[in-house]
Amino acid sequence: MIGRLNHVAIAVKDLAAATALYRDTLGAHVSQPLPQPEHGVTVVFVELPNTKVELLEPLGADSPVGKFIERNPDGGIHHICYEVDDIIAARDRLKATGARVLGTGEPRIGAHGKPVIFLHPKDFTGTLVELEQA
Repeated sequence: MIGRLNHVAIAVKDLAAATALYRDTLGAHVSQPLPQPEHGVTVVFVELPNTKVELLEPLGADSPVGKFIERNPDGGIHHICYEVDDIIAARDRLKATGARVLGTGEPRIGAHGKPVIFLHPKDFTGTLVELEQA
């Protein structure tokens, strides 16, 4: 069901500092910041030959990433994103097996302009999983 790894997301307190670290220290190409108010984050993508790293900074007081940063003041890996061919079919199959889809269960548009859903970390060995329509 899952396809290629789309990205690994890292929550950060200071997006500008994290961007500079990846760009200036590691020599990576980093996208421009992209506010995602519907998800409560501002993101940049570190572009790699085989995938991406998404750096997430909390946006707004109710940001779920803000709560993650409160628990993990240095930041850290927040979620992993896999591509799926059909997000509705993937969601329905997962729900039929007892996996919990977060929120309403309806896909929302993610930072790449494609539908995404998130799966409860307790159902996936402690890892928040994002699925994105390929």
